[in-house]
Amino acid sequence: MFTAIITISTLAILFGLLLGYSAIRFHVEGDPIVDQIDSLLPQTQCGQCGYAGCRPYAEAIADGEAANKCPPGGEVTMVALSELLGRDPVSMEDAEAVDKPKSVAYIVEEECIGCTLCIQACPVDAILGAAKSMHTVIVDECTGCELCIPPCPVECIHMHPIEQTLTNWKWPFPDQTAESNSTAGAH
Repeated sequence: MFTAIITISTLAILFGLLLGYSAIRFHVEGDPIVDQIDSLLPQTQCGQCGYAGCRPYAEAIADGEAANKCPPGGEVTMVALSELLGRDPVSMEDAEAVDKPKSVAYIVEEECIGCTLCIQACPVDAILGAAKSMHTVIVDECTGCELCIPPCPVECIHMHPIEQTLTNWKWPFPDQTAESNSTAGAH
């Protein structure tokens, strides 16, 4: 019995040392530009850009994909990505997403049947509830990606715009057309 314990312990130590050496010897560095791009993305993992999450989209941007497909990040993220990559900013691809105000999901609890389909669809776990029980949205966690709406069989999920307060208000970008008109009139 004692011999078996010593043998297994010795093998475990040897394999651990072998794995540790292999991890150091065969370490593969990630692309630093992909890491920088990924840090600028909002990390909602919503898939609205057409990719499975923010990391795959960051890899695609590093490979030359346009940096204007992230509705949750909006214009600010697109401009930051353009500055990082040294590219000219291109207006957001989904103009409808740019015009939409930031919003959060709201579940009408009286209509909710507790099917849990919305919980499974939420990429950030912002919906709280259990099977056959009413669900609710954790407002501080909801990113407004709207991925919970299509799977709901009773359509009890609605998007409510976030009220602008001093803590979430941002100065709007100047309107390009107004700026060019004032410049043209000055000459």
